[in-house]
Amino acid sequence: MPVEITWWGHATCTVEDSDVRVLTDPLFARRLAHLRRRRGALPPPAARRADVVLVSHLHADHLHVPSLAGLAPGTRLLVPRGAPRAIPGLRRLPHLEVGEMAPGEETTVGPLTVRAVSARHDGRRLPLGPHRAPALGYVVEGEARTYFAGDTGLFDSMAAEVGPVDVALLPVGGWGPHLGEGHLDAGRAAQALARLAPRSAVPVHYGTYWPIGMDAVRPHEFHAPGEEFVRLAAEHAPGVAVHRLGHGESVRLEVAR
Repeated sequence: MPVEITWWGHATCTVEDSDVRVLTDPLFARRLAHLRRRRGALPPPAARRADVVLVSHLHADHLHVPSLAGLAPGTRLLVPRGAPRAIPGLRRLPHLEVGEMAPGEETTVGPLTVRAVSARHDGRRLPLGPHRAPALGYVVEGEARTYFAGDTGLFDSMAAEVGPVDVALLPVGGWGPHLGEGHLDAGRAAQALARLAPRSAVPVHYGTYWPIGMDAVRPHEFHAPGEEFVRLAAEHAPGVAVHRLGHGESVRLEVAR
């Protein structure tokens, strides 16, 4: 059975595996503080349909309470351990089945196993919230093993913690022209790809949101990471098939075990 990946923009993807729909870091807003959605139409209502939603960390462009509020009643929501204490808005979503995860923990969703893994990223809600929660990646295992990295920098134990995977959804950019520590740009994402050695990869987290006015100054810096990742991945990990999707586009991947 093939696995289908749809990229809705930023870190928001749908992974369909074994007839289960997994949604990552849903962000369905035209504007978030100083950020505006500059590429790709807002995802259609069908994008909100999911059996389980994975939230990687507490930053508002990944844990967006208004987007979570629009999920169907009974949807499972997996968040970093401590998130409900740090984000009061999560406690006002009684229609969702919220579960907390820490690195190394697993849960099942129908025939899928979802495992939380470490990420190297500031897990606090900004600005400088006092409550901490770990930043996570997730490995979803069904017909395929799919790694959703969330936001992360490179770290030495990445390949060992993530383990063998078939598909990697890797961030390759951001919403500003400069990425600090705890992020992957196109070059570092290509290095991560070489370490992980999946069969396929999809670049995410670029070319969707950026600050008001920046589109008139240096717009290429927001679009270039996808193409740059394709180029650098061919150098660092030539055996990996990279699928650069447009907003709302999908790819069906056959997985041979």
